[in-house]
Amino acid sequence: MNNLLKFSLITCLLAFFSYGDTEAQERPNIIYILTDDLGYGDVKVYNKEGKINTPNIDKLAKQGMRFTDAHSPSGVCTPTRYSIMTGRYPWRSQRPVGVLNGFSRPLMENDRATVASLLKENGYNTAVVGKWHLGLGWVPKREYAHLLANKRYGIDAEMNPDHVDLAAPMTVTPNTNGFDYSYVLPASLDMQPYCYVENGKLVDPLTSFTPGKKPDTGYAGAFWRPGLMSPSFDFFDVLPGFTRKANEFLRRQSKEKPFFLYLPMPAPHTPWMPITGFIGSSSAGEYGDFVQQVDASVGAIMKTLDSMGLAKNTMVVFTSDNGPYWREDYVNKFQHKSAGPWRGMKGDAFEGGHRVPFIVRWPGKIKPGAVSVATTTLANLMSTAAEIVGNTNPRYQTEDSYSILSVLKGKSTSVDNQPAVVHSSSIGYFAIRIGDWKLIQGLGSGGFTVPKQINPKNGEAKGQLYNLVQDPHEDKNLYGQYPEKVQALAEMLMQIRNASSRVNKSTPE
Repeated sequence: MNNLLKFSLITCLLAFFSYGDTEAQERPNIIYILTDDLGYGDVKVYNKEGKINTPNIDKLAKQGMRFTDAHSPSGVCTPTRYSIMTGRYPWRSQRPVGVLNGFSRPLMENDRATVASLLKENGYNTAVVGKWHLGLGWVPKREYAHLLANKRYGIDAEMNPDHVDLAAPMTVTPNTNGFDYSYVLPASLDMQPYCYVENGKLVDPLTSFTPGKKPDTGYAGAFWRPGLMSPSFDFFDVLPGFTRKANEFLRRQSKEKPFFLYLPMPAPHTPWMPITGFIGSSSAGEYGDFVQQVDASVGAIMKTLDSMGLAKNTMVVFTSDNGPYWREDYVNKFQHKSAGPWRGMKGDAFEGGHRVPFIVRWPGKIKPGAVSVATTTLANLMSTAAEIVGNTNPRYQTEDSYSILSVLKGKSTSVDNQPAVVHSSSIGYFAIRIGDWKLIQGLGSGGFTVPKQINPKNGEAKGQLYNLVQDPHEDKNLYGQYPEKVQALAEMLMQIRNASSRVNKSTPE
């Protein structure tokens, strides 16, 4: 081989490998931190008068973009998680209303595209560490195997634990949904089974039982239900343990290959059990103390990113799966508005049920200290990730996901092509938002705030219409005064509900 040919070959190889390195560097690492039941007003940067301090989350906001009009697709846990993973509204799933339990079977359909499978397809190391709450492929004992013929088995109601073969490998896990590594709690921290599942296998057998704690507290405080438990399970160590596992994953990463870490924290959902060092640290009781522990966990993750030299090329998304469980008596007792200025709480169709803190930090791409008023939803992660990595596969062009990349980069003040934002409450009330206007198809909160459901009398309004700019607290129902708005919003909602692909933005605001 002559020298000219050798030189040409070496030049081509260098160009190839150089391109590969550049391409890898341009794909950011992505960390998605999803807190559990954290309110809009629990984060200090959103609520200056709040009784909880969140310096690490506030720092994220100062270094990135804070959204003031971001929404979870549902007022409760499981439905929102389905939307985050699939880019589809939760009422399109096998269980349109309500949450799964620990022994529930998988909610996501077989071969359903997920954010994890999208990013894995584009060369990412993918991991989930934390609360899963989307069902697992528990295997029934041989004598109950016939129950699998019913497609609703384990979906409408969880499997009877006595029917489960706890020694059998799970058939569906986060690993079959696109994650290379998974270390999860099956459901909420107040639901059995109390255990960890690593890559589809129980870390410790379910050979113990807990009688539960404080079942008369109204689902607050140090509350959890009775059920099966691993002998080594420690309620106090769940959040610290997930933080350690997440950091272990980060320390295994390198700059040569991008990663996606989905970190659905189990807190500050019940049981409210802050560890030593946080007890009494806030002015909002054990709940506030637990939130401050969550903030410290966020800080620990950021510290690891810095120490690894990964922060510069990592997009960090911080948010919550729904509004807080914070009753009016708690507001009065602690003088702390967990939902901020919004009406209602977790489960509700009111803003307090689904308007959530949403912060994105991406050094060099997002202007530090930016504040966005763009209306967005957590279902938009799928399309945003697809645009970031340049994936145009129709498999990932899901019905309800719209990229917010132009908003993050400061090129747009609204989400491109998004026709509306839709919410569903814990009992199935639909709400739709277009511009200043919001329609709730039902009377009452639709969730945990009393009254949750009101049957209209003859001649009374059948739903609720609010102008959120003029009436942000949703006190003045305009349903009967603006029938044309009610009709326009209802028609768009029906169009979105019936659609099998994205709906074009066509309805005027």
